[in-house]
Amino acid sequence: MSPAIRRLVLDVMKPHEPDVLEFADVVADHEGVDGVNVVLIETDREVQNLKLTMEGSDVDATAVEEAIADLGGTVHSIDQVVCGERVVEQRDTPQDR
Repeated sequence: MSPAIRRLVLDVMKPHEPDVLEFADVVADHEGVDGVNVVLIETDREVQNLKLTMEGSDVDATAVEEAIADLGGTVHSIDQVVCGERVVEQRDTPQDR
């Protein structure tokens, strides 16, 4: 059994409709998701680029990606995944300086 996904950060491209409120609501409604943060990164005439952060007890990445596709969106990249018994925050190391 795989460790539970506690945080999932996605770069998402979506059409203007549905709006970000509905987008966040649909994603937040998934089992295992306790909270969602959606940030509009860029918008143009036809699409919007979002940073979508979800946290929860066991985020189902496949179900979330399917919901995004059902809303007309596309996952461009998975930018962060935090798994395990607890959330481990990223820390700077000497290599990051």
